[in-house]
Amino acid sequence: MAESAGVNSMTGFARSEGGENGYRWTWEVKSVNSRNLDLRFRLPPGYDDLEAHGRGEAPKRFARGNFSVHLNLQRPERSQAVRVNEDVLSQMLELVDGLKRRTTASPIQLENLLSLPGVLEPMAEEDEPEETRNKRVAALIASFEDALTRLAAARAEEGTRLRAIMEERLAEIETQYASAESCAGARPEALHQRLREQLEELLGGDKPVSEDRLAQEIAVLATRGDVREELDRLVAHIASARELIGDGGAIGRRLDFLCQEFNREANTLCSKSSDMELTRIGLDLKAAIERLREQVQNVE
Repeated sequence: MAESAGVNSMTGFARSEGGENGYRWTWEVKSVNSRNLDLRFRLPPGYDDLEAHGRGEAPKRFARGNFSVHLNLQRPERSQAVRVNEDVLSQMLELVDGLKRRTTASPIQLENLLSLPGVLEPMAEEDEPEETRNKRVAALIASFEDALTRLAAARAEEGTRLRAIMEERLAEIETQYASAESCAGARPEALHQRLREQLEELLGGDKPVSEDRLAQEIAVLATRGDVREELDRLVAHIASARELIGDGGAIGRRLDFLCQEFNREANTLCSKSSDMELTRIGLDLKAAIERLREQVQNVE
């Protein structure tokens, strides 16, 4: 599976037309988001063998996406020979005989009987030289591959727009990180001040706590309120996301995992925070991460 240098979207549409020896056709290929590479084909009767080629070619160009492939084939204009399906006609006549014995309805006219589904069916195309059909199939395959090339270009173009949006979302996350880092509630001196106030409550009660208990409370309060580790990991995740976007290729799954890590740090920051301003920043950070995740869902 080849990867491109840019970011690719999983969403795209392409059309390719062709013709050969009186035949005209149109390939339409569209793709939407999917966790894997899924292919669905709609091909005219007699051309099912093209699906095998398509299933072999698509993974060479794409890593993920739900693909719908449709071939509309117009045969040369000529009178279409038909024949009577004797089995279906016999069943219909038996039904008509049964109805005659049970009702007094008017007899069914011959033209009405022939118009019933399945009674008349088109005859198979006249046999043609294998070389002629092979030439047409080769032309169909070339058109299909052209459609895939166009689809890859459309997904790359959409990926360029996605990249710009994701970089904006990362800038938003970085802004929220900077706000959290500079917030008074995240500073060590502010944390120490809160610890002093809480310790004064513990020591000023009617029943003073033991030294061991005091040491435990200090350790717990310090651990709960220190968000430095979460902020450091946020910086690392931002750098990793930018590196992935710069590398390009099939990065959607890894970006999605990074969004989960982003969210984990934001949740922990909010749960540790005892400062209203820091909590507000944490919530804004979660919203920015969700906006990034929405875009990442479209990346191959």
